[in-house]
Amino acid sequence: MKLNELSKTEYSSFNATYINALEDISLIEGLENGLDKMVSFISTIPVEKLEYRYAEDKWTIKDILLHLIDAERIFAYRALRIGRGDKTPLAGFEENDYVPNALANSRTLESLLTEFRYVRKSTLCLFKNFSAEQLANLGTASDNVISVRAIGFLISGHQNHHLRIIRERYL
Repeated sequence: MKLNELSKTEYSSFNATYINALEDISLIEGLENGLDKMVSFISTIPVEKLEYRYAEDKWTIKDILLHLIDAERIFAYRALRIGRGDKTPLAGFEENDYVPNALANSRTLESLLTEFRYVRKSTLCLFKNFSAEQLANLGTASDNVISVRAIGFLISGHQNHHLRIIRERYL
């Protein structure tokens, strides 16, 4: 399924920020390309920049990477529930509560990249095995309607959003 096949009724205006920033790529290609893109890019960042903050209250690059891992786990869980037909509204999450408790800056870059690889490969397995009907399933997350396939594109767009921020503000 390609991005241009996704209806704007399948996601909220908040999520449109991430989804609209994507090129017209297939759902699986976006997730696969994102894996290589992220690992390659982050691996080139000088070690002294990984714990840099451009302002006192901002996250480090390691914080951002672990935020992407945590968010992807949550998004994949939502996709699983909605894809399997669970109609229970899914709660939002406060990303700013997660980051200080994740302790990203006490970890090595390699451990973070290894975890990112495993999480993304798990996400890929999940999305590759949804049927077309399951991908089109609608559910509620963070008080907004979203489809399973929109969640997949959201994962890719969210990653691209943070890569852009790293390029603009950290390097």
